[in-house]
Amino acid sequence: MGIPAWIWFVIAAVALVAGLALLAADRAKEGSRNRERMRWAELRGWQFVEEDERLPRQWSNGAIGYFGAQLAVNVVAGSTFTSDGRRPVFIFDIETEGQIPAVVVAVRCNRVHEVPLEMWLSSVPFQRQDMPEMLGPIGQRYAFADDSEGARKVITQDLVDAADSLGGDVGVAWLENEWVLASVAPNAGPSRLERLLRDLGEIADIVDPFDEEYDNASTPGRHWQAEAADDIEPGN
Repeated sequence: MGIPAWIWFVIAAVALVAGLALLAADRAKEGSRNRERMRWAELRGWQFVEEDERLPRQWSNGAIGYFGAQLAVNVVAGSTFTSDGRRPVFIFDIETEGQIPAVVVAVRCNRVHEVPLEMWLSSVPFQRQDMPEMLGPIGQRYAFADDSEGARKVITQDLVDAADSLGGDVGVAWLENEWVLASVAPNAGPSRLERLLRDLGEIADIVDPFDEEYDNASTPGRHWQAEAADDIEPGN
């Protein structure tokens, strides 16, 4: 005896309702994250835009390459103080196939890093296509770079200690172009992001200490502030 047609109808209806409930929950969560990030930006006097498709293209390593970031959403741009002075920052969610797998925090240095360097937690399945060469463990993380000799000049004990202090929710921290970046779990709130900003600021000070000549030449990040406003302008 076959299952009556009305039972299949009930099963389909229940599945539809469950699917709609999950979709509504996801949208509510995203709306909450959006409002929280916006309030945080306003409190700090920073800029906020809901999305920017160009921003993730500045980088290709670390979490950007691992997750295949297609869009930056809930973007905050501003600057923060480190022990060496003020540095520009970005905080944004990366979106891939409609999902948000991580939040990226980026602190800008004054000089371009000659060697891109990735530092992954050993607990993260960090393999991806076009992965840099593994150099081996450094503290609690594994280092990856295509220029092993150049990378080892950057990997000091101070850098290792600072990377170890980032926390177990930071899957990867990396140096790329003139930035120090890290990714953290997508549910990270403003207080967690504030701490991560401070920790990345410490790493920036280690790999890119300010010098007197640069400090006297201009205020750090002044020219960038105008560029950042254009970079995160939606719709361009």
